[in-house]
Amino acid sequence: MDIVSALDAERGLVSVVGAGGKKTTLYALAERIDRAVVTATVRIPIFDQHVASVAVTEDPLDALRAADGWPLGLVPERERDDRYRGYDAAVVGEIAAVGDAVLVKADGARTREFKAPNDREPQVPAATDTVVPVASAHVVGEPLTDELVHRPELVADIAGIDVGDAVTPEAVAAVLASDRGGMKDVPDGATAVPLVNKVDDEELEAAGRAVAAATLSRCDAPRVVLARMTAEDPLVDAVE
Repeated sequence: MDIVSALDAERGLVSVVGAGGKKTTLYALAERIDRAVVTATVRIPIFDQHVASVAVTEDPLDALRAADGWPLGLVPERERDDRYRGYDAAVVGEIAAVGDAVLVKADGARTREFKAPNDREPQVPAATDTVVPVASAHVVGEPLTDELVHRPELVADIAGIDVGDAVTPEAVAAVLASDRGGMKDVPDGATAVPLVNKVDDEELEAAGRAVAAATLSRCDAPRVVLARMTAEDPLVDAVE
């Protein structure tokens, strides 16, 4: 098994949510999948260096049909010098109907390691085949504050702990497995495959395995993937 098959990302529409490596996950998958498209339903930092080309267009279907280099980035507008705007979720569904493999950034996290979504998130297209909720192993054992966690008060509410408490593997699992957290708005018929990223050493691998076991006890995900997305071989393990 490789990282692509572990995340059920070979074909179809894959929406990546959460915090702690969404973008690196998108890019790692894109370079390993033939004819991959990278896009977003929310703002996304400039990512031209991670794809063969980026088409900035309000007509993504024409751009997709005319593409001759892969992976291809599709975005509707350069909003500022440092980021693109994302498409409406329905438009991404149309892209997926034409494309072979479409990889979508479907929420934001302000570069934190862990998060819970607010009322407006995530923006997961209804046509999504696989949702990948991400959390970073680096958050385990750290205090639940906004230094590492986006919206710590929402995480606290889901996990049943207090802001400032140490983040346990069970707290991470509670959010990953919750329909108010990582499983929020997963479309009917889609598969959710949680990902614990930044498993950089043995201690973090132990933390990731504890998160995986607790997550699988709380939901019917087929596996929890442990990964180091910046590595040449990102897959650490697929825990079932």
